[in-house]
Amino acid sequence: MYWMIKLPVTLLISVLFAGCAGSSETIEEFNKPALYWYKKIAKSIASGNMDKADAFYISLRSEHMRAPQIPTAIMLLAHAHMHDEKYLLSNYYLDEYNKRYTQSQNREYIEFLKLKASFLGIKDVYKDQKLILDSIEKSKTFLYRYPGSIYIPLVNTMMIRLHMSQYLLNENIAALYERTGKPKAAKIYREKNRESLVNASDITAPKQGIIGKIFD
Repeated sequence: MYWMIKLPVTLLISVLFAGCAGSSETIEEFNKPALYWYKKIAKSIASGNMDKADAFYISLRSEHMRAPQIPTAIMLLAHAHMHDEKYLLSNYYLDEYNKRYTQSQNREYIEFLKLKASFLGIKDVYKDQKLILDSIEKSKTFLYRYPGSIYIPLVNTMMIRLHMSQYLLNENIAALYERTGKPKAAKIYREKNRESLVNASDITAPKQGIIGKIFD
């Protein structure tokens, strides 16, 4: 099952300890069975307290590194953070899983979730230009590695929207250079769009951003 997956902690620890500091319950408790910590994680997620959920995961992993509950706990946290629009934390868990369980049969699913988190993490095409480009490259890599994946239609949709966002961004930058009397700079960005997979006729200017919520 896709939920039966594992994951660890590094960058997260520094983020999580901030949450742990305000949780006397977590600090005072220790030497508990793995199932105890797992139930605490699930209960915290259900109540929307992700700081505690992350802290309880640290306790679970620290006290029971090879516990069978860890794979499911990791995926619960990854999905919960994604649902909470904390895409960096979600991606962190997914990255940690891949590092520790490189032979996992769930690797394709994890890579898709990582791509989804990156895609949904794009909030402003002007501020997130690098994330857009990185997501396009990740999409290409996924399509190359998993040509028969059931996620291909969604990945293709993401990639087209990413290309559309990049096209509109290049066009807006070119128009800005034209208005400021810099035609050579404008030409550079229009040249980039000539190499794009999409054309202006393919794009209808969006009201609320072209990335959109294709996963609702």
